[in-house]
Order: sequence, then structure tokens, then C-alpha cells
Amino acid sequence: MQSISVYDLHAGRERPLIDVREEHEFAAGHVPGAVNLPMSTIGEHLDELPGEPFDVICQAGGRSARVVEALTARGHDATNVEGGTGDWIAAGYDVES
Repeated sequence: MQSISVYDLHAGRERPLIDVREEHEFAAGHVPGAVNLPMSTIGEHLDELPGEPFDVICQAGGRSARVVEALTARGHDATNVEGGTGDWIAAGYDVES
């Protein structure tokens, strides 16, 4: 599985970012520019996934890793963000809410 750190993400990547946390988690604060597609409903939104390579984030990296594994098996070019939004916030990076 492809993975990057929040530091890599913050350094700048020209890729869409999918946040797979639940809507209330996303609303409380997320990485700027992220799009929310909750893991619990992602199967219903596969047509909304980018056609190009994209990154996947959650709170700590577990849910996003499972989503990346499943999507990669379906042919998507997805990369997990290790440490998730929790590490992003701990690093002092800006969030949107």
C-alpha cells in the first residue's frame, strides 16, 4: 500500500484528498481542500472518486488504510495519509471547519 506522512501532504501535492471520516468529524475540522466521502457510505459513492491518483485521510490512518486497500484492489490509484488528521493538527497545520 502506498503511504505518505502529513508532512509530505503539507509540503504540497497536486492530488485530490478524500477524507473518509464521518460527516460530524469532518465538520469539526479537516485538511483544507479535502472532500468528505465517509467510509461507511463510500461504496455508494464510488462514481464520485477522482479518476486520477488521490490521497485518502481519516483521523489516525486506520480507516483510510482500509479504504486505500479496498480501492486499490478495484484499480484506483489511492495513497494513505499515515497519522491522519490527528497528526495534521498535532503538527500545527491549518484546518477548515
